[in-house]
Amino acid sequence: MTAIAPRPDLSPADALAALRRAIAGAIVAPGDRGWDEARAAWNLAVDQRPALVALPSSARDVAAVVAYAADQGFQVAPQGTGHNAAPLGSLEDTILLKTERLREVTIDPVERTARVGAGVLWAEVVEAAAEYGLAALAGSSPDVGVVGYTLGGGLSWLARKHGLACNQVLAVEVVTAEGEWIRADADTHADLFWALRGGGGSFGVVTALEFALLPVREVVAGMLLWPIERAPEVLRAYRDWTAGAADEITSLARLLHVPPLPELPDVLRGRAFVGIEASCLMDPDEAAHALGALRALGPEIDTIGTVPVPGLLGLHMDPPHPVPGRGEGMLLGDLPDAAIDAMIAVAGGSGPSAIVSYEVRHLGGAIGRRGAGHGALDAIDAGWACYGVGMAMTPEVVALIEASLAALETGLAPWRAGAYMNFTEGATDARTMFRPEAYERLQAVKAACDPDGRMRGNHPIPAAD
Repeated sequence: MTAIAPRPDLSPADALAALRRAIAGAIVAPGDRGWDEARAAWNLAVDQRPALVALPSSARDVAAVVAYAADQGFQVAPQGTGHNAAPLGSLEDTILLKTERLREVTIDPVERTARVGAGVLWAEVVEAAAEYGLAALAGSSPDVGVVGYTLGGGLSWLARKHGLACNQVLAVEVVTAEGEWIRADADTHADLFWALRGGGGSFGVVTALEFALLPVREVVAGMLLWPIERAPEVLRAYRDWTAGAADEITSLARLLHVPPLPELPDVLRGRAFVGIEASCLMDPDEAAHALGALRALGPEIDTIGTVPVPGLLGLHMDPPHPVPGRGEGMLLGDLPDAAIDAMIAVAGGSGPSAIVSYEVRHLGGAIGRRGAGHGALDAIDAGWACYGVGMAMTPEVVALIEASLAALETGLAPWRAGAYMNFTEGATDARTMFRPEAYERLQAVKAACDPDGRMRGNHPIPAAD
């Protein structure tokens, strides 16, 4: 498939009109009906103001939009849901290419693979695969897009046993900066295939992914919650427990300030907790033994039990609809008592907090093991991934959230071990997310496939100098 040939002889207005006639999807310009809806990100705190919004209905539409952008001197920013849209910054002279209409999901139960369009959400894949007793390395939020999550790495509830989602990808269908549709895999366009697996969205517009599924029907999973006053004790016990945790257990601890929303149960509404969430690829007796030391701490709430894989979609209690948020994360090499104290000092008080949730995810296991067939993010060289977020309802609250996130960054700086793309919501030098040799190779791929910098990822990889 190749792009519709651009027409450099046309005026800007005529060129836009020609694009609209050429595609089955939609082009929305400032002032058009539906403009504010079209340009919105999932994170409502991000005010996206692109030159145009493209809503393609097919890979052919995507190719036409990219060819138009090249002809008219625009950059292109692909976006599925817009969960991590803030790092894009200004979208002046940029077409926001939203892939939300590319929603096909195909499960091959014999080969244990899935092929999904770029607009597909994780909930759609998880539920479709579960019909065949299969599981994907899905994220902790059901309405995160599969493509953006996977291009950035992908930390799932099965990650310590099965690694990063990007390294389960078998093929990527992508429209290049030249407007050509290609299929990249280990044998064809191998360098681009490597870069797209964990290197982010700087290399083209992904229109579909094909990835491996796992024969998993159910897991032992749930959460344990204690009053937040017990945070010093619980977090230290959790840290010590993870030192002997099997790879079959993926878990996190968090400091949680539950909003006083009327739809929440009385036992949670408006309260603050320290919690542990875990998913175990074990039978119930093995899981009960493995989690025994945590349960011995006497949680006030214990929801752990055997659940079908789709039950993991609600474990983290992420908002089910777009909200305004401000968040930031980092990787930690270690989690000593002083680091725990730094977290609690900012996010662990019993009263109202600007930080609604501060979590620390246990990494290691397969997440930290390199593989010859892996992509740009072949492993994460850190013990922990942290992420904090607040509800950015007003400018005053945003200022409080940012001050709290800055205090956390300062307090945890001695143990910082780089950044993880999907947990990084500020403008950050992408070289902090990769090993030096991987970053240099990413730059070389960028120079080969997009030397003019047409494609914009939220954490851009520039062409090699």
